[in-house]
Amino acid sequence: MREPWDVILTPVITEKTTEQMEGSMYTFLVAENCNKIEIGHAVEKLWDVTVTDVRTMRYAGKAKRAFMGRMARNHQKGRRPAFKKAVVQLAEGEHIELYEAG
Repeated sequence: MREPWDVILTPVITEKTTEQMEGSMYTFLVAENCNKIEIGHAVEKLWDVTVTDVRTMRYAGKAKRAFMGRMARNHQKGRRPAFKKAVVQLAEGEHIELYEAG
């Protein structure tokens, strides 16, 4: 079994995920080779909460160009990294303090 910080890389803080936090749903970037069971155990161990559901999504890396404009044709092509995201549902009435508002 891996260490929890090897599974949970970082929380995702966006406008949408902040609204989901009111309903006890939290979003994290996770290691690409972990499964739902490991994610649930890692969240339970790190924040001492009860996880009821874990949903995962994989995102492929997108191709990008480093320089835009007419001089950039066929030059400096790159790729954004692929990542895996997990949405974790907690038991009713539990929450995680990711950041303090205000």
